[in-house]
This record gives sequence, C-alpha cells and structure tokens, in this order.
Amino acid sequence: MTGDVTAELSFEAALKRLEEIVRKLESGEAPLDDAILLYEEGDRLKRQCEARLKDAQMRIEQIQFDREGQPSGTAPFGEG
Repeated sequence: MTGDVTAELSFEAALKRLEEIVRKLESGEAPLDDAILLYEEGDRLKRQCEARLKDAQMRIEQIQFDREGQPSGTAPFGEG
C-alpha cells in the first residue's frame, strides 16, 4: 500500500488497517523486510489519524452559557 492510497482512506479504514498492521507486527511472523514496510505504513497511518483527530477537535464547538444558564453562543473546543 502506497502513501497516496493511505491518504485516501477514511479515518475508520485507516484505523482498521493500522490495527491489522499492529497485529501482524506483534505476531512476529512477518519477515524483516515486510516488517519494515508494515512499520512505515503504520507510521503514515498513525500520523494521518492523529491529524484527522486534531482537525476534528478544532472544528468542535462548545456551547457557551450566560449567567442565567441560557445558551449564549459557541466557542471553539477547549476555550472558556
């Protein structure tokens, strides 16, 4: 699997593939050359998933409340 194909995967598909890679590497059955390639693919998938999670977190909005407890607007996640 190339980096270009990896970048096109949905978050869920990337995470599933990453889990498959971890299982293969933990099993110890992959020859060294294959294990290196799997590790590199896994690293790309990990970075991709982290970037997508960070992007999603930045887009989540937090509801703000006024002194009476009524909704008064929104702010980016993590503020206030």
